[in-house]
Amino acid sequence: MDQQTSFMRSLCLGYIEEDLIVPFPEQSEDEKELLRGVIQSLEQTFKGRDDEYRKWDRAGDLPPEVVQQMKELGLFSLIIPEEFGGLGMNASSYSRSLQELAKYDGSVAITAGAHSSIGMRALILFGTPEQRAKYLPKLATGEMIAAFALTEPGAGSDAAAIKTKAVRDGNDWVINGNKLWITNGGIADFFTVFARTEGPEGHSTAFIVTRDMVGVTTGPHEDKMGLRASSTTTVMLDNVRVPHENVIGEVGKGFKVAMNVLNSGRTGLGGGCIGAMKHLIELTTKQCKEREQFGKPIAEFGLMKQKIGHMVVECYVTEALVSLVAGLIDKGYKDYAVEAAISKVFATECLWRSADEALQAAGGNGYMCEFPYERILRDCRINRIFEGTNDILRLFIALTAMNDVGKELSSLGKSLEGIFNDPIKGFGVISEYALRRVSQTTGVGKVRGNFSKLNPAIQPQAEIFEDGVRDLAAATDRILRKHGKSIIGKQFATKRLADIMIDLFALAATLSRVNSSINKNGPQAAYKELEILQVFAGQVRRRTKSNFNKIDNNDDELIKSLADHALENERYIWDTV
Repeated sequence: MDQQTSFMRSLCLGYIEEDLIVPFPEQSEDEKELLRGVIQSLEQTFKGRDDEYRKWDRAGDLPPEVVQQMKELGLFSLIIPEEFGGLGMNASSYSRSLQELAKYDGSVAITAGAHSSIGMRALILFGTPEQRAKYLPKLATGEMIAAFALTEPGAGSDAAAIKTKAVRDGNDWVINGNKLWITNGGIADFFTVFARTEGPEGHSTAFIVTRDMVGVTTGPHEDKMGLRASSTTTVMLDNVRVPHENVIGEVGKGFKVAMNVLNSGRTGLGGGCIGAMKHLIELTTKQCKEREQFGKPIAEFGLMKQKIGHMVVECYVTEALVSLVAGLIDKGYKDYAVEAAISKVFATECLWRSADEALQAAGGNGYMCEFPYERILRDCRINRIFEGTNDILRLFIALTAMNDVGKELSSLGKSLEGIFNDPIKGFGVISEYALRRVSQTTGVGKVRGNFSKLNPAIQPQAEIFEDGVRDLAAATDRILRKHGKSIIGKQFATKRLADIMIDLFALAATLSRVNSSINKNGPQAAYKELEILQVFAGQVRRRTKSNFNKIDNNDDELIKSLADHALENERYIWDTV
């Protein structure tokens, strides 16, 4: 199959690329052996240190001896090739390692994750042989810790709006600007810095900046809501002279570098979410068995079982989703940006729900700092914000789909502009085209659809997916028909389309995972996994239908009107007295 193929982008055009997701990815024996060693080392080092984690959190500081332990464990070398002294992990092994680390403490996990997922990722992806030989050995040992310096006071999700500027001066670049909320900022010696460079408006360039360069300073440790022990600071760049040889990638192509870094590193964040969810399930099940109300353990109450059951479903599905994306990366597929964005949104929101429900199940204990629930809740809240806010990623997911539909139609001799200028004729073409594609792929009215490699035991859930594909095509058509060229500003509509896509990809990943389990272990051994699939498929069906129905029948304008009213008054006006 073409390595440029994207499962979700193809799905939006009516094609179910089954070979991309079936069979479910599985690690080689060598990779499994490496992981077993890493997991055992992490358990020996970090298990049973809950009092220390609480202490670090309250103090807002990760002790230097802990960072040294991380270096000795090789936690800064996970993805660095073996030739440079690293462990050479692929995306799947790296994600699994961060999953294990996140079971213990979020601040420790983010310190290691920020180093590998984003801090030095540009060097791995775009670095020259000379750059890699110079810096990777030091980054592997932790002699240098890495940080990713993109965010600025006025440029968060809008990465193209950065103000930090780099001006060419002979064989050097002179950089001036300030970076905000930089993870590892206080302990890093290697910074991947993005700055505006000469050329057309909006162009930027990625640079390697090291702490020993004159003019590089960092601010005090930020006092944060969560991940308090991890280092987060500002980074100030005052006439910093950076040699041209420190440019990462091409001059003027910094935005491309940044987006590739964020896409490539998202399986690490997803792995961390999974680890935290597994830890929460362990805490909650033990708590519910030990805590008694009305003369019996609360584990016997239906509402407690409902919480735990949903936590299990969402953990399993998240693990399937993140593992599938990592598998695509490891197989060499190049176009996985939409899938990676979906995995980030889904994983971070599932973890947030799990943390909230775990705290609720713990009752008063959950609210007390003596127990880990409130710390985990605070730690995981940032996940929905950094590495691309979930709101922005939803727009990216949906608009990519609609852009692909427009491009495909253009290949039939219609420009997107022309279609929008003649909506009656143009959208008829979209509708006819979308329905034809879906009919070719899933077989409208047929029972079995396009899937041919799935076990018959999960055929009912596969049909729910295929129905969802038809809803996705219809939703894309209907949204474009309704909004035309103004779709860019219709964020309620694009969010609904994104939510349909997110649910469908999560269901596809779960189908693949359960299918592999059934084929490997037999239906009886995989029975509980099949129950997970049944529950999640039902949820997807209900949510997808609801999102589709709300394209036309919704209260969007009323909600916006109320928001405008609050903005105009800058307050809530209906006091009772």
